[in-house]
Amino acid sequence: MKSVRSIVISIGTISLFFLPPVLLSVLTPQLALADSAQHSFVGNDACASCHEAQVQDWTNSHHDLAMQEANNKTVLGDFDNATFIYEGVTTTFSRRGDEYWVKTDNESGELQDYRVAYVFGVYPLQQLLLPVQNDRLNALSIAWDARNASEGGQRWYHIYENQEPVTSESPLHWTGVYHNWNSRCAECHSTNVVKGYDGKRRQYTTTYDQIDVGCEACHGPGSRHVELATARKVDRSQSPTEMGLALSLAARGQWSRATEDDIAHRVTPLNNQTQVDNCGRCHSRRATLGDYHYGQSLLDTHRLSTLESPLYWHDGQILDEVYVYGSFMQSKMAQAGVVCSNCHNPHSNELVAEGNATCTQCHKSETYDAPAHHRHAVTSTGSACVACHMPSQVYMAVDARHDHSMRIPRPDISLSIGSPNACTQCHEDKSNAWAYDALQTWGVDSRFQDLNLAKARYSADRGDLRALPTLESLVADDSQSNLMRASIIEQLGNLGSRQLPSAAAMLLRSNSPVLRASAVRALRSVEPVQRYLMLRPFIKDTNLSVRMEVAQLLAGIPASELRPQDIADLEPLFEEYLAVQSDHLDMPSVQLQVANFWIDRGESTKATAALEEALRLNPQLEPAIVNLVDILRREGKNHEASALLSSALTRIPDSGSLWFSQGLHLIRLGQADKAIVSLKKAAELEDQGSRHRYVYAIALNDTGSGPEAMSVLERLNADLPGQPDVLYALLAFARDSGDRQRYERYRSQLVALMQATGQR
Repeated sequence: MKSVRSIVISIGTISLFFLPPVLLSVLTPQLALADSAQHSFVGNDACASCHEAQVQDWTNSHHDLAMQEANNKTVLGDFDNATFIYEGVTTTFSRRGDEYWVKTDNESGELQDYRVAYVFGVYPLQQLLLPVQNDRLNALSIAWDARNASEGGQRWYHIYENQEPVTSESPLHWTGVYHNWNSRCAECHSTNVVKGYDGKRRQYTTTYDQIDVGCEACHGPGSRHVELATARKVDRSQSPTEMGLALSLAARGQWSRATEDDIAHRVTPLNNQTQVDNCGRCHSRRATLGDYHYGQSLLDTHRLSTLESPLYWHDGQILDEVYVYGSFMQSKMAQAGVVCSNCHNPHSNELVAEGNATCTQCHKSETYDAPAHHRHAVTSTGSACVACHMPSQVYMAVDARHDHSMRIPRPDISLSIGSPNACTQCHEDKSNAWAYDALQTWGVDSRFQDLNLAKARYSADRGDLRALPTLESLVADDSQSNLMRASIIEQLGNLGSRQLPSAAAMLLRSNSPVLRASAVRALRSVEPVQRYLMLRPFIKDTNLSVRMEVAQLLAGIPASELRPQDIADLEPLFEEYLAVQSDHLDMPSVQLQVANFWIDRGESTKATAALEEALRLNPQLEPAIVNLVDILRREGKNHEASALLSSALTRIPDSGSLWFSQGLHLIRLGQADKAIVSLKKAAELEDQGSRHRYVYAIALNDTGSGPEAMSVLERLNADLPGQPDVLYALLAFARDSGDRQRYERYRSQLVALMQATGQR
């Protein structure tokens, strides 16, 4: 068992390179206390005497081995002077006595020696944590493939292989902010982590109690429980509070299946999402808002990503690395009251049964674990439930993650929007049409509503107003998951739906903070006064994530539109917002959020400082560059704005948003000919949406190239139909050119679009 300790990574001016291994691991041997003396962290050893079976399951699990000191027992990779070449850089792995060393490129692209302080994970890969500064650890992007050699493992490899090359100039270089342990990794790989970032000094003092994911990482601080148990004042009839527990995770429930039923049901409804939310703290795509207090809602401590592109496909399937929570919460299992521990042993992380037996706990084996259902040979790969209902995506080049939305294969949706389906993910030599025909032959009806959902969401992201009626209907459909409805309301906001205020008002009344937070975000397109009147009741919402969204949306309300009391009510909210952000000023995205807040508040000096810090952390953060250019322009610093754009485009020549920004900047400078060149480049690089191509066409027309402008807009209308701005422009161009035939054609299209969508 590992000992209880608090580890402080920041050690002032002392260099980590000259500390013996033991001192690096135990720099300050003190117990980090929780808010209350009655609930402090006591360590895994304190749990073992009473919970022997659970501790035994946990030992050597992925949670137990989430982070370890680098030594002969923990390091898996080849350090016998092994080398690995990536983008012309030769990285060498070697040993010096009991220490493990890596020679690789630093932030300047020069070779440098680093001692391996810790290892991260064990399977299917293991990463190395290297000290890049005296207060900061970073995860090397060259990892050890821990799979068997027969599977292609037992090798060093780059986690971004088969992607765009990553050099020392890239934000994704291992020395950069996105590989920083303190802010990106520690929270989920250790217990009771306090990041301790000081934004003024740009320094970390990161602490934790257990190096790994120990008992209290999930169950909360255990001192009071241990005290009561030692005094023999604990029994199973007591409530969690009476037992001195910060929260209860016992939510498996009782399940029953009558002989004639195919699927079991929960005997009593699931009363809360505490267990799933607790797992979701780490097993979700989210941003941390503040320090975690055990028992709080996930949305009280984190900002949850919705099912937005490119994180998810438009039907809700996983695309980017989103972990598990977001897909699971879409599933019928979640709606039925299934929780994580129904399928997984929470201590060993293993499935509760082998193969299909995990599923047949609830799903009648004779019905579902049979060729008549799965249509594959009994012993084949295709007979596994997960093959069809939980296909996997590979991340970090070797790590396959199952989609937990547990949907049926839908090649019909694949044919419509290009999303994957389990059939052709397995049968890679077959087409989506083949898969669709096979399901039809089997009598599987694929004409479900979610085809309409997927098509509508896909079209909405392309700016097609024809998606509005479907989305407006679905956002009110409480049979859809909360995450899906939250995603839809945000899309309605982006499209400017006339139904947005009423739809948002409906979701703001929900008990779900996920729905309320997204409803707030969607209201950005509503005019300021109406926005304020709708959100005023939520300034003191009980959920932190909702309040943070309200703060962002109300920051730009003009003081002239508010009463003195309204202004006074907003001040505590804005103070809280800035306090929450201050814990995470080491992240470029947070600095960008803060900058946008100050822009809305009319504080350009503060906004500039935040944008400059964001760009120090990530010089290629395009929205920060664009916003800073806008500020410089408003301040009359056109030369500085031009220089910033020129420098950025040298580093990021394939950025459509930067070419677009430069085009607009040149137009404002009266340099129309140069602007056209930049806007054309932006239009050529645009792969989503229509704004760059639309503005390019308008600029062409304004500079006397009407026929070319008409051609650009006609291609745009063909590629992305259902966009009123494009049709209005085509109508105007046709009128001005005297082309009556074209005028009537586009007028008819516009009228039909407005009628179909209920828009003006």
